[in-house]
Amino acid sequence: MATSLRRRRLPAHPLTALIALPVLAALGTMLLSLLQPDAQVWAFVGQTMLPQVLPTTAALVVMTVGLAVVLGVACAWLTSLYEFPGRRWLTPALVLPLAIPGYLLATVYIGWFDYAGPVPTRLRAWLGADFNVPPIRSVGGAALVLGLGLYPYVFLLARNAFMSQGRRALEVAASLGLGPVGGFWRIGLPLARPWIAGGALLVMMETLADFGAVSAFNVRTLTTAIYQSWFALFSLDGALALAAVLVAIALVVATLERRQRRDQRYVGDASMRAARRTVLAGWRGWTATAACGLVVLAGAAAPLAQLASWSWLHRADVDARLLGFATHSLMLAGMAAGLLTVLGLGLAWVLRQDPRPGTRLLGRTATAGYAIPGTVLAVALFVPLAALSATLTSAVEAVGSPWRIALHTGLATVLLGYVARFLTVATHPIEGQLMRVSPAMEDVARSLGCNNWQIARRVHAPMISGSLVTAAILVFVDVMKELPLTLMTRPYGWDTLAVRVFEMTAEGEWSRAAVPGLSIVLAGLIPVFWLVRGSEPAQRQQEPALTPLADAHAA
Repeated sequence: MATSLRRRRLPAHPLTALIALPVLAALGTMLLSLLQPDAQVWAFVGQTMLPQVLPTTAALVVMTVGLAVVLGVACAWLTSLYEFPGRRWLTPALVLPLAIPGYLLATVYIGWFDYAGPVPTRLRAWLGADFNVPPIRSVGGAALVLGLGLYPYVFLLARNAFMSQGRRALEVAASLGLGPVGGFWRIGLPLARPWIAGGALLVMMETLADFGAVSAFNVRTLTTAIYQSWFALFSLDGALALAAVLVAIALVVATLERRQRRDQRYVGDASMRAARRTVLAGWRGWTATAACGLVVLAGAAAPLAQLASWSWLHRADVDARLLGFATHSLMLAGMAAGLLTVLGLGLAWVLRQDPRPGTRLLGRTATAGYAIPGTVLAVALFVPLAALSATLTSAVEAVGSPWRIALHTGLATVLLGYVARFLTVATHPIEGQLMRVSPAMEDVARSLGCNNWQIARRVHAPMISGSLVTAAILVFVDVMKELPLTLMTRPYGWDTLAVRVFEMTAEGEWSRAAVPGLSIVLAGLIPVFWLVRGSEPAQRQQEPALTPLADAHAA
């Protein structure tokens, strides 16, 4: 009883503070770097590095978001309101690019369109040796690949908005004398604007955080500048300064995205949800099929086929060394999935049970790491762990022990980075499923004599078991694909499949990078198919079937 009273006097639940500690440590490091600036470091960053990387980063973001919005909105409009040949299999296929890391798409497209690649070579053979193909290793090339890989974020949210409108939106447009195109511009698009804006902001966050794809294209952005400052210039202070700039931009974008989510509301009746799609017959239907099919071909089908072809060509690379990389990837992904599922369950449970504002604030802080790029987390967590290691080593040496403690060079840094980066991925599915447990269910259980533990075991556990599996799968896949955080914090000798892909592409071995890359893709495709399976029957029974941000993260 005394413990319960002491806990109530605290401003927040202690468990939320413990779970939020990695993000708080990273943000604290950024804050200290701003409060105690080094004039020479900031002068170098402000006069030399930022003028080089800020315009490039801004141009990349604008072009990537523009392409993702065009592709995502167009495909969402067609698949949600119209029936055409192949729509049923094209709908889940349009989500597949989320299973392919951006650095693998970059590998394939550079292999195709680089100066010595097959496409420019054949074009020069047909059109003459003087014919020049626009260089793929440019801001435009990086934006093309990132747009093809990230448009599903816009697609999922925009499709959810269009499905909530139903066929009635087309009928309203027809009553105003508008055709399908006019109805889209005058009715459908304005109603879906909050969802589209939310998807665009997610694409913006992912573009700001990308490291692997822009490195492959030799495009200098804030993320690559942080890596180069630390590992090439050996300036940890410079990396912290650049990280502070990037995290400020990322948090602004994350704040805008949260505001957009508050604006998303579903308005519709049963007639809207049950309305059938408009059938596109003849050439119109095949045109819609070709348009969506071309997007799937460019974003998923052709790159996967090329990766499979290159993997077969270099099948001799499947040796004990590659199996070691795969073992490291699986071990890190498995440990992270288990740890984050437990932490996500604990955070979701505390947020449900504890209404104190301090608990809510710490909960939001704990899940804010998804908006912080991996390069920033690597730098921001390395500094406090290195300081803690030095303090502990001094304490141990003071008692005469020869042991040296180096937390910053072990798996602790990697796992803490994963906790900060992917806790929101684990928490959202569990928290959403807990919301289905109404207070009335708990009241009935208490009336039958159940205590809190029995309620958790007999009421909550059966209802959230599926979400625990979902959370573990999502974290597992994200960790398998994660590159910058793993690359910058891994212990010596702990190379993973993603790190191997980075090393091969850095050496220009585009085709040989396909063997470890295809392994990562296969790990990502399985949960994507698992998450979209059966979505079509659910949609026929009750549209809309997707939730805004949770399903974007889930895919």
